[in-house]
Amino acid sequence: MAALGWLTPRRRSATARSVLAGEAAAEAARKTSLEQEEFEAAYSGGPARPEPVFPVVGDDRAAAFFDLDNTVMQGAAIFHFGRGLYKRKFFQRQELARFAWQQAWFRLAGVEDPEHMQDARESALSIVKGHRVSELMSIGEEIYDEYMAERIWPGTRALAQAHLDAGQKVWLVTAAPVETATIIARRLGLTGALGTVAESVDGVYTGKLVGEPLHGPAKAEAVRALAAAEGLELARCAAYSDSHNDIPMLSLVGHPYAINPDAKLRRYAREREWRLRDYRTGRKAAKVGIPAAAGVGALAGGTAAALALHRRRR
Repeated sequence: MAALGWLTPRRRSATARSVLAGEAAAEAARKTSLEQEEFEAAYSGGPARPEPVFPVVGDDRAAAFFDLDNTVMQGAAIFHFGRGLYKRKFFQRQELARFAWQQAWFRLAGVEDPEHMQDARESALSIVKGHRVSELMSIGEEIYDEYMAERIWPGTRALAQAHLDAGQKVWLVTAAPVETATIIARRLGLTGALGTVAESVDGVYTGKLVGEPLHGPAKAEAVRALAAAEGLELARCAAYSDSHNDIPMLSLVGHPYAINPDAKLRRYAREREWRLRDYRTGRKAAKVGIPAAAGVGALAGGTAAALALHRRRR
C-alpha cells in the first residue's frame, strides 16, 4: 500500500498566498453578484418590483399590437422581400445592391432611417407595378420561408403567444406592405396585420400608395381606428416596438413595451418606467438571460478585488 501512497492527495497547510487567492475569489464573486443586481436594476429602470399577472386571461377588451421590423423579426421585411424578388428576376443587380446596403445599415444601426425606408418603398412600388396582387402574395409565401422564418425573435414570439393564450387578439402594425405583413401574421398564428396599402386596380398594382406609409403617427391612428371597430379599451391593450418612431403608438396603450429598443426609445422608456425587453446578443451589451456586460468585466472585477484585499491586509 505504501507504494500507492503517491495516489493519495496530501493535506497541505494553506499559505498566505493561497489564503489571499481564496479570499480574492470570494470577494470577486460577491462583487460580480452585486454588479449583476445593479445592472438588472438599472436595465429595468429601478429595483425589481412584483408585477401583476399580464396579460389578463379572458380580457376580451384587450389586444396586443406588435411592430414588425426589428421587434418581431431581425431586419426589415421589405428588404427581405426585395431579396426574394431579385432571386425571381424582378429587377437587376444594381437594385439588389441598394437593397443590400439599406438592410446592412438597418441591422448595424438598429434604427429606421426615413430616407432609406422611403427609398426602399419607392423601389418596391416600381418593381411590383403591373404585377397581380395574387402573384405577389404567392411569391411572398415562398419568400417568408426562404428569408424571414429564421429571423423571427423567439422572445417576441413568446410575448405574442402569451396574449393569444390569454384569449386576446394580436395584430402586427408595420410600414411594410400589408400583403407581406398579413403573410407573416398568418404564419405566426396571429390575428392579422395593419400595413402600408399599395393601390391596385382589378387586382393589378398601379405603383402608387393609398394614402401614405403606415409609419410613426399613422400607426397610432391605425391602432385607434381598429380599437374602435373591435370594441377594445386601449388602456387595457399592449403595444411593442423597437423604434422611437413608434412612441405615438406605444403612448396610446396602457401597457407599452420597448423591445430591442434604439437609444432614443430606451431613454424615453426608462424615464416613463415602461417595460423593456432586449433579445439581441452581444451588440449594445444586450440582455439575453445574463447580460453580456456583466461577464465582460469579471476578470477586471477579480483583479480589483484582489488588490483591495491586498491593500486591506497591508
